[in-house]
Amino acid sequence: MASVLTVGDIAPEFTLPGDGGSTIALSSYRGKKVVLYFYPKDDTAGCTKEAIEFNGLKAEFEKANTVIIGMSPDSAKSHDKFKTKYDLTFPIAADEDKAALEAYGVWVEKSMYGRKYMGVERTTVLIGADGHILAIWPKVKVDGHAAEVLKAAQTS
Repeated sequence: MASVLTVGDIAPEFTLPGDGGSTIALSSYRGKKVVLYFYPKDDTAGCTKEAIEFNGLKAEFEKANTVIIGMSPDSAKSHDKFKTKYDLTFPIAADEDKAALEAYGVWVEKSMYGRKYMGVERTTVLIGADGHILAIWPKVKVDGHAAEVLKAAQTS
């Protein structure tokens, strides 16, 4: 696993398949702030709620010169279904080989009912227009999170 990222670090670059047959490259958003949020799985309760909350604030993020990108280890095909089902309007990157998830330190060992397994730790990173990390929210609790990230984007 990569070393833990901190505020001020340069955000690790990635180029990944996205929904709708697109390619999502962090470098293509230089000049704008980026909310990069990592979530475990498409179409599960917490992940769906988080996506809908970010989507509902998209216009406000745009006013703050900020784009939203979701990322999970699901396939681009899975992301297409997820976006269509919930009318999501921001790009979602598919990191099936988990290289970007590892670079951001969010592919971690988890435990449920005593069983250990690897999974995504729900995390959000706010990246500045220059590519430096402005803020990190580890172990995100979904309720109200998108609004908290929006406030940070508006004031940075």
